[in-house]
Amino acid sequence: MTPPAASHIWLNGRLLPSAGPHLSAYDRGFQLGDGVFEALRARRGVAIELEGHLARLHASLEALAFELPFGDEVIVAGISDLLRAEGWDADEPAGDVAVRITVSRGYDPERGVAPSNGCTASVAIQVWPLTPPSGRVVEEGERFITSVIRRDADSPIAGIKTISRAELVYARLEAQRAGADDALFLTTDGRITEATTSNVLLIRGDICATPRLGTGLLPGTTRAWLVGHGSAVGLRMVEQDLRLDDVFEADEAAVCSSIAGVIPVVRLDDRAIGGGRPGPRTIALRAARESWIDAISRST
Repeated sequence: MTPPAASHIWLNGRLLPSAGPHLSAYDRGFQLGDGVFEALRARRGVAIELEGHLARLHASLEALAFELPFGDEVIVAGISDLLRAEGWDADEPAGDVAVRITVSRGYDPERGVAPSNGCTASVAIQVWPLTPPSGRVVEEGERFITSVIRRDADSPIAGIKTISRAELVYARLEAQRAGADDALFLTTDGRITEATTSNVLLIRGDICATPRLGTGLLPGTTRAWLVGHGSAVGLRMVEQDLRLDDVFEADEAAVCSSIAGVIPVVRLDDRAIGGGRPGPRTIALRAARESWIDAISRST
């Protein structure tokens, strides 16, 4: 078995060896996927947009009616302690790290779907060294398919970052079988929502459109940053309903996430988007975002 990339995890306030046993098999996260998580990037020991990720974490917890067993300051300190323990907090080299905060409802010896009274949440933080997207991805772009899974935009679960990831795994398997990199989700009425781990961007002229909130997508922190900063590269950012026809009428397409940043998408369902190559606006958005992350990591 391949050993973990990091030698420690942080669990409920303690640094522990990453290879050891950590949670009970009776934990509701393991039994039912009853939990939420956040994934973010750190550089030079600085967790990027941590405040926004914690705010979204609390919104997810509130939706599922449970809460952290301690304050946010404990998580902030836990991330710092974990990065320091792994030696990934140095100024140089400024390698990026992926950070995951997972919160399960916790230990529950009862078998039912409804949680028992008195569960105490389990909180784990993990880190991995982050390898930048390959040259192929940035220079040639990714190929997508449309998943057969359809999202209900009115579902109360839409927009919650739960640890129940079965539909994302299924969609990635669809993509693998088709020789593609990722899959795009549509709503039941045919609107674009998001990809498996990223939000969608369509560029036409000087307009960059992204599906509006309320269409079954997760409100990504990178998406929010781009909505506020697209003008820096000459783009007017708009949030609106988008459909498949809009993809093929676009000059460029991309996806964005906290971990991978802005990634060009050049084909959907084996049809070329724009010129079938990463476009200059997408590359400019990616560069602007990466430069901002580096500046934040140096100034904090």
